[in-house]
Amino acid sequence: MRLINLILLIVSLYGFSSPGTASESLAQRPGVRTFIRDMSHKHHFNTSELTKLFQDVTIQDKILEAIAKPYEAKPWYAYRKLFLTETRIQNGVDFWNRNAGALATATRKYGVPPEVIVAIIGIETNYGQSPGKYRVIDALSTLAFAYPKRAAFFRRELEEFLLLCREEGINPANPTGSYAGAMGLPQFMPSSYRKYAADGDGDHRRDIWNNPADAIASVARYFAVHGWRAGEPVAFAATVNGTAHDGLTSSVKPTRTVREWLSLGVDTRGSIPSNAKAALVRLDEETGPAYWLGLQNFYVITRYNHSPLYAMAAYELSRELVSRHKAGSSS
Repeated sequence: MRLINLILLIVSLYGFSSPGTASESLAQRPGVRTFIRDMSHKHHFNTSELTKLFQDVTIQDKILEAIAKPYEAKPWYAYRKLFLTETRIQNGVDFWNRNAGALATATRKYGVPPEVIVAIIGIETNYGQSPGKYRVIDALSTLAFAYPKRAAFFRRELEEFLLLCREEGINPANPTGSYAGAMGLPQFMPSSYRKYAADGDGDHRRDIWNNPADAIASVARYFAVHGWRAGEPVAFAATVNGTAHDGLTSSVKPTRTVREWLSLGVDTRGSIPSNAKAALVRLDEETGPAYWLGLQNFYVITRYNHSPLYAMAAYELSRELVSRHKAGSSS
């Protein structure tokens, strides 16, 4: 009984709701009232206007179900099949051709290859065809006030969202995105939008929802700020013998030199400078484990999405796009 009372106290204090309880006005919940008060004190938002906004916000079970089943929980061989499809590759070539000018401009400015930018947008939204169907305010509020596991993170993102809407002159009831509140063609979280979104065509706006030039520039700037090294490779396939397995961790941050990996029994297909730093990455194929040496640019891709599966999917898709784009240009 004491445990039940403690749980009820936590729910009361922090405003967490159980799934499916959208009947009461969200604005009346203790946690939401506290959030509104904090936004008023910290950022001078109008309390009555925020209260009115949250009266029209709902907690959505489908969002809670979706975040409990992320794609990255799949093994590599299943994850890869979601993104390395003929349709996505061809759509990527078409997107590249339609936006060649914006991609060239972004590459010159930020040093990120066009195929990498296109691959990211392809994985995130299939080049804008699937940008998400949830109102961002609903998604972030659901996860901020009904998902205790990551409530603090999503409350910060909700705060960032309201700030960006004020800064950009956007009605916060309007933008749509993913179940996690990621927005536009590149699926930026609100904090990423405020820090990294870029104006790609000089119109003094950062419209990542409708303007491919802005989305392209935003992805490129994100990678550049996170340490992308222009002209350097991303990853190399490897075989593993000896004691190299001892260095295998969940981290993809490159901390050992290629020379060190070679001394531990890693053999790689490709010429890599021996002093370059790399991480050993294991991916599960249907026939067994496959190993890669991920360099700095591989690590940078994981700053966009921390999963090595995501980074490898982006890398492989980018290589397919280059091959197909070159073939189309020469025909």
